[in-house]
Amino acid sequence: MSEAVATAQRTLRLEGEAILAAADRIDEGFATAVDLLAQSGRVVVSGIGKSGVIAQKIAATLTSTGTAATYVHPVESLHGDLGLIDRHSVAILLSKSGETEELFGLLSALVRLEVPVIAITGCAHSTLGSAARVVLDGSVTEEACPHDLAPTTSTAVALALGDALAMALLERKGFRREDFAALHPGGQIGRKLLLRVREVMIAVDRLLDPSDAMQEIVVALAHGRGIAVIATGGRLQGVITAGDLTRLVERQPDYLAVPASAVMTARPHVVHVDELAAQALGQLERRGIMAAPVLDAGEQIVGVVHLHDLLRAGAG
Repeated sequence: MSEAVATAQRTLRLEGEAILAAADRIDEGFATAVDLLAQSGRVVVSGIGKSGVIAQKIAATLTSTGTAATYVHPVESLHGDLGLIDRHSVAILLSKSGETEELFGLLSALVRLEVPVIAITGCAHSTLGSAARVVLDGSVTEEACPHDLAPTTSTAVALALGDALAMALLERKGFRREDFAALHPGGQIGRKLLLRVREVMIAVDRLLDPSDAMQEIVVALAHGRGIAVIATGGRLQGVITAGDLTRLVERQPDYLAVPASAVMTARPHVVHVDELAAQALGQLERRGIMAAPVLDAGEQIVGVVHLHDLLRAGAG
């Protein structure tokens, strides 16, 4: 094993173990932090140096999951940026030692404004920890840096705690896939989360009757790309797939005279026209099927959706 590989494995193990240890230290103080954030008008997140970079990511994650958050530089905040903060705000401050002097001016202003502070720090009894309403324990036994100097393990833990806050807050607010898509309208995420079955399905050329013979079904299977829909008055009765036809041919020489009702699957899996395409794709994959009938709100058959069409459309 090369030295580089060994170093990479050691780094990832140290950071992973530190995050797991932080998970074990989560207590009801975390729930209090989520309560404060859920009731806030705006969340301000701050830190200096590497902690500042992590603070920016936490603010971005909160914003993208439905909680208004802003990164505030602790020094710049004393030169006008305090205007972003009011009594309805909640602050998340990051510092490994809790004794970062550049934070103290902002911390003092927050205390003066009676803004609740959530501290992510490795020292609960530090200046930052003592002034905070809630302390999230971000302590680590060592950095991944071989000199135990460069912030690595500690920043990984701080980032993970920020993600944990964002996810707990997301669930608390009932933030949905559709809400996420609305905040990410561009790119693959927006496409994937906004795409509906109606945009991917194909219309059924012909609805077959349960009394129709397999001679009719064979033609429908070719036009339907391997699936034939059996219905009465627009109401789904069943489906026949190319696999069903193959099995029938193997066991019955005069298969063309067999009625559809004797071969069809009477209660096939269906999807609905306004269902998310990603949800429909997951259902087809879990059930191991290639296509499914599509129904409207009145349970009338309106089309068929194919697994490969969903994948091509970017639903996966």
